[in-house]
Amino acid sequence: MDGWHETEIRVRYAETDAMGIVHHANFLVWFETGRSEFCRAKGFSYKEMEERDDALMVVAESYCRYKSPAYYEDVLTIRTKVLDVRSRSLRFFYEVYRASDNELIAEGETQHVVTGRNRKVKMLPTLYRDLLLSEERLAFPARQAPS
Repeated sequence: MDGWHETEIRVRYAETDAMGIVHHANFLVWFETGRSEFCRAKGFSYKEMEERDDALMVVAESYCRYKSPAYYEDVLTIRTKVLDVRSRSLRFFYEVYRASDNELIAEGETQHVVTGRNRKVKMLPTLYRDLLLSEERLAFPARQAPS
């Protein structure tokens, strides 16, 4: 599927404003949903990355361009892919479509810096780099117990 992962969500009432239109801030939350599901599809979760390797993907920059409104009860498809993976950072791209008419609702990007729990920038572990760039889902390898 050319690097894209798709996640479907349904707009909740609480995500809309007084005009019945999705509030703009929800798109960043949906980008995070798409990003988390993208990682799971690649064989790992944020939690595993943080607990196993003390590697956190901190949002350093975000961008969203709104194309068309979304409304309560709309089913939306969040398409996510990796644009760039560097030694200490990575960038994701998103498209949000309404399922009923395939209209592009929004598109955006997030830039992430990899840090440890100490908040210091660190290298993205090779395992995650390889998984993120892989063409297919790979099984997350089990850690060997220390001898």
